[in-house]
Amino acid sequence: MRDSNEAATGKTLDITDATTWNPIDLTAVSAVRIKFREVGASTLTATIVCTLVAPLADGIVNMSWGLTDLDSISGDYEGEIELEYSSGRFLSVPDLLKFDVRAGF
Repeated sequence: MRDSNEAATGKTLDITDATTWNPIDLTAVSAVRIKFREVGASTLTATIVCTLVAPLADGIVNMSWGLTDLDSISGDYEGEIELEYSSGRFLSVPDLLKFDVRAGF
């Protein structure tokens, strides 16, 4: 996970190049979740709990889809990243993830 508002050490910030963005330090984070739904829907399709990867200062998480997370029909989906801090506070990342689920072969 990276912050598009802050340059990584030794880089010049370029909003179009994620490699120049500063990693988000997850040291004080107890959980990262991705909530997703079909575009235009108000009901969540699923909430995926991510695994934090050490070193936490590098901002890396792994997301594992559940067996039924993508059982819905194909289409356009959007997701929101939520950070839960050890203090009990929450942060929802304002930028939505956009992705397309297509039918299998």
